[in-house]
Amino acid sequence: ASERLVEWVRGFGITTIHTGHAPGTLVSGQTMIVKTAGSTVDEAVIVPAAMVTATLADAARGGDGGAPGTRGRMVAMLRAELIKARDYVERRATADAGSGPAPDLRLDTLGRVLEGELPLLVTAHRARDIMTAFRLATEFELDIVLDGAAEAHLVIDEIKQAGVPVIIHPTMYRATGETENLSFETAAKLKDAGIQIALQSGFESYVPRTRVVLFEAGVAAAHGLEFEEALATITVDAAKILGVDDRVGSLEVGKDADVALFDGDPFDYTSHCIGVIIDGVVVSEEVR
Repeated sequence: ASERLVEWVRGFGITTIHTGHAPGTLVSGQTMIVKTAGSTVDEAVIVPAAMVTATLADAARGGDGGAPGTRGRMVAMLRAELIKARDYVERRATADAGSGPAPDLRLDTLGRVLEGELPLLVTAHRARDIMTAFRLATEFELDIVLDGAAEAHLVIDEIKQAGVPVIIHPTMYRATGETENLSFETAAKLKDAGIQIALQSGFESYVPRTRVVLFEAGVAAAHGLEFEEALATITVDAAKILGVDDRVGSLEVGKDADVALFDGDPFDYTSHCIGVIIDGVVVSEEVR
């Protein structure tokens, strides 16, 4: 919590974050959910393992850092990992004491995905990659969450039919490469279709600090979302997708006492965050 970047984000009223490895590797690791306050990891962590991340993209890298080369090989590599994990789980479940396969943390974690304990967070921007994610989810009976989804507005009916929530790309993303077809109106279009959505901040190496999700929601509110809908994408709806809405995301009796105070409309650029409370403790009083 003493990290200056965390302090900066917290000063804008961000009390809880879902974070993990940057997308890019075919299977890059796990995400976690933490508070932006606390002097130790144990104090900050809400969920130590929230999701397992995967990337379906032109530039996705294999586990050894090498590129799959083609989309077909990329999907084949991911299927091979899931099949290997399924076999590993089955052999461990049927083996006698001491005779099962050697412990493998990677396969253990993928096994938790196959058994429905952890969702697979799939970063996919192209419509074809989104559809590939759905086919994998059907084949292996996975719970998936779409991440990024720049072309989600092109396959709205398919996303709705799949019943998959979407953590939409930052509204401020640059429209280039795989995100060339992104739209400021994607959040509003998915919301209108009844699809569960959340917004996220982003990071690019040339930016000295992460963008603040409050601003992302403000842009979405200016492009079709109602105020309450935009606010929900970074509060209660986000908490529901992450499975922590019993603790955070809204002001209700029994939930964590996390409150952000503003001196005006939080989406208005003239407004300021004037105070932040996390777990009932004032953690920021700087006007920002």
